[in-house]
Amino acid sequence: MGMLAEKMAMDLRVRGRSEKTVRSYLRCARNFVAFHGRSPRELGEADLRAFVRHLMVVKKLGPDGLRGYLAALKFLYHHTLDRSEEVAWVKLPRKPKRLPSVLSSAEIETLVATAPSPRMRAMILVAYGSGLRVSEVCRLQVGDLDSKRGCIHVHAGKGNKDRLVPLPGRLLGELRQYWKDTRPPGPWLFPGGRPGMPINSATVLTHFRWTVAQSGLPRRVRFHSLRHAFATHQLERGVDLVTLQAMMGHRRLTTTAEYLHVRTDHILAAGSPLDPTPAT
Repeated sequence: MGMLAEKMAMDLRVRGRSEKTVRSYLRCARNFVAFHGRSPRELGEADLRAFVRHLMVVKKLGPDGLRGYLAALKFLYHHTLDRSEEVAWVKLPRKPKRLPSVLSSAEIETLVATAPSPRMRAMILVAYGSGLRVSEVCRLQVGDLDSKRGCIHVHAGKGNKDRLVPLPGRLLGELRQYWKDTRPPGPWLFPGGRPGMPINSATVLTHFRWTVAQSGLPRRVRFHSLRHAFATHQLERGVDLVTLQAMMGHRRLTTTAEYLHVRTDHILAAGSPLDPTPAT
């Protein structure tokens, strides 16, 4: 794509999209170009529809995979090429509304105990104790920890937004022990193999999958499950939705409100018609 790719990347960055989004959109655009063997400047609606049909029929992409391609192509034509009419027909598939699987406190402790290294143990506790995404855990710097105020400053999280999250006493103690055991060179709290660079998300996920497999937990667990557990357990502890929204870095309160469907304290308190009727 040459200069067009550079222009698209700049357009994305100017609008505050993350580097992960930039890479993803460029990959989708390049696959579109490779499919037709011509520049997007020479391609129009019929070519876009043919490519989408290829993704659905040949590549058998589901709604999630297709959504990424459609969003990238819509951005390319709407913003970078200024040809919005070519993508006016594009409607992004709705994300399926599935309830997240929420780990119990006991299951969290099992993962912590199974962690193969002080670093993996610390990362699990950061993700659960502060509700961070894996990319946010990887990019933490020592200076982001404010022990006096009891919070962590998350810089440029999803949507390129900063936010404050809790730094509970136990987590602070665990991180101090991790620092004592490993002496990472800094500035990154979890440095990677390359000097001066943080650990890669793919490396974290590989080690986490090993941890889950060794833990013996009977259900599918992802690193993001730790963030789900943080949000749900915070609600069960009485944290209000608006405060939780700020902690999670959600743009919309409705996203945070989805965790109301998986908290169990209200459900258990409500009981069931099979329970004995309270005496009056």
